[in-house]
Amino acid sequence: MITQRKTIYTFICTLLFGFTSSIYAQHISPLEGRWDLEMDFMGKTSPSWLEIKHSGTATLLGRFVFAFGSARPIAEIETYGDNKFTFSIPNQWEPKGSDMIFHGELDGEELKGTLIYTDGSIIDWTGVKAPELEYTENPKWGKTIDVFNGKDLSGWHVDGKKNQWVVKDGILTSPESGSNLITDEKFQDFKLHVEFRYPEGSNSGIYLRGRYEVQIVDSEGYEPSDIYLGGVYGFLEPNENASKPAGEWQTYDITLIGRRVTITLNGKTVISDVTIPGITGGALDSKEGEPGPFMIQGDHGPIEYRSFEVTPLKN
Repeated sequence: MITQRKTIYTFICTLLFGFTSSIYAQHISPLEGRWDLEMDFMGKTSPSWLEIKHSGTATLLGRFVFAFGSARPIAEIETYGDNKFTFSIPNQWEPKGSDMIFHGELDGEELKGTLIYTDGSIIDWTGVKAPELEYTENPKWGKTIDVFNGKDLSGWHVDGKKNQWVVKDGILTSPESGSNLITDEKFQDFKLHVEFRYPEGSNSGIYLRGRYEVQIVDSEGYEPSDIYLGGVYGFLEPNENASKPAGEWQTYDITLIGRRVTITLNGKTVISDVTIPGITGGALDSKEGEPGPFMIQGDHGPIEYRSFEVTPLKN
């Protein structure tokens, strides 16, 4: 009798699992996934990012990263026609106006569509599936490179007309808001060691491969957050706030292999081998499958560096 009951129970469970799996499979939309976008915004190509996933069996939701700002949640994505969709996003740092209205459709393996901006202007965009990035389980590291030589800006260039960056007494300094500073050399997988300092109330950041911002901001004593020191802006929250007070030298030791990042702040590992979902606001591009430079944010507040060392993965 016990054996018979177990057989019946196993049969029912198998039926239920198969039925649930069938419903689940029927509601997987070809729109789902992470998409690297390019937008025709303000006369240039601006990188953006979109994630679409299902909730339950019928609802689509997601996250959106515009040319600036943090990742924004999408409460619901409406679908219609053949793989067409729409959603709205409240403004964040954009000029005041209406919500941004996003229209898109799947065309083969690409997305395309329009974005109605807060002022009513229409922005065209295209998107491709974010690529898989290979993770090396037991990495072998190459020779460490002093990207900042302690003397001048050799190996770096700015992204704007105003170059406020100076080197004095071995310190790389952005004394005021101006241009971001970008390495001439590009990197794929690496370990990064930097020593930095900022004055009270300042805000900056380091973009890994020019796409993923590790936040630098005066946030000592605050609750941990992805928008504070130690976080990947808008995506990954540190497990503790290991910040020192403004005016003191601090260190980042960051390892990025594929999409997986480990961040050690002032000797404490605050993010350990976690996947970065996508590009953050202010990225140089959305070409995630390619190597990219380091970019130091200089368009916010003052920041100083006395060390910037990169150890690339050995080929």
